[in-house]
Amino acid sequence: MLEQVREFVAQYLERYQDYKTYWNYEDGCVLKGCADLFAATGEAAYRDFVLRYLEKRVTAEGTIPSYPEDKYNIDSTNCGKALFFAYDQTGEERYRKAADYLTERLVHHPRCQCGNFWHKEIYPEQIWLDGLYMAQPFRVEYDMRFGGRKDAADVAGQFQNVRKYLWDDEKHLYYHACDLAKQQPWANKETGKSPNFWLRSMGWYLMALIDCVDKMDERLYEHYRALIDLFREAIRGIVPYADPETGLYYQVIDRADVAGNYLETSGSAMVIYALFKGVRLGVLDGEKYLPIARRAFDSLVREKLHRDEEGRWHLGGICAVAGLGPGEKRDGSVAYYLSEPVVDDDAKGVGPFLMAWSEQMRADK
Repeated sequence: MLEQVREFVAQYLERYQDYKTYWNYEDGCVLKGCADLFAATGEAAYRDFVLRYLEKRVTAEGTIPSYPEDKYNIDSTNCGKALFFAYDQTGEERYRKAADYLTERLVHHPRCQCGNFWHKEIYPEQIWLDGLYMAQPFRVEYDMRFGGRKDAADVAGQFQNVRKYLWDDEKHLYYHACDLAKQQPWANKETGKSPNFWLRSMGWYLMALIDCVDKMDERLYEHYRALIDLFREAIRGIVPYADPETGLYYQVIDRADVAGNYLETSGSAMVIYALFKGVRLGVLDGEKYLPIARRAFDSLVREKLHRDEEGRWHLGGICAVAGLGPGEKRDGSVAYYLSEPVVDDDAKGVGPFLMAWSEQMRADK
């Protein structure tokens, strides 16, 4: 099974093409996965993949010409996490300057009245779970390294607001998003919450929390502890929804009863990554959660890796995309989440798969 994973990853990276022509979060997922694999294995191929990508995206002066400056989109921050890795590996100031630039963009990013970042300029007053992953781990790492450790309270506050506005006390899950203006067609008119629990959004949230815990200085105890408490609660909430046979999770987490619902790859990989990493950081009990993570990762490889007629490996079962709005589009219903295409090899699935594999190897060591 391990050899299958190695072959798939090598083939995938060899044939990889940039997800978009401009600076984007999807490529950032793959870069993060490769940086994690380098940390786990020390194999130069993973480091070199990241550096080759950034060398063509970041100028010698530290600018990012392909960054979409005409938009305020929180997703655009995610790829910046790789800049810290590149800076550490090369010592080149252009990567530090590029991180400075992304941080300055966040200073001016619009916020909701509660203090959280808007998800996008075209989604005013909306908090999406996705956005926590895109921006907050980058902010924490920048703040701990270069920012004077002044943003920890704001980071923790944004997570606590998500708990306030998106958590469901009965299901012990987080809704995909909330419209604080309560104007969107998908938003509950009383709470602003979207109507269902989408797996990948919960995955983004769990990864955001554990990555922030990883980078935050423990001496900032109040904020560090707040993130740990939220992470543990969210893990306790989602683990009971795992499929009994495989340990994987459904596209609409709590609706295994609905025809057409399926065990989705990207979100399952994210939960697995969060479990492994939570144990490694001492946040989760290894005796309880390590077997859960191992079983689920084995199922992910067994159920979702497959070969084509030419013998090349592919990772299947990945939801291509899902969102809410704008306007009448994408209404957040169960039928909507099950209507989006299911594809192979999408970066939003492969990136977390690489991250999960890296953590599994570190657990084995």
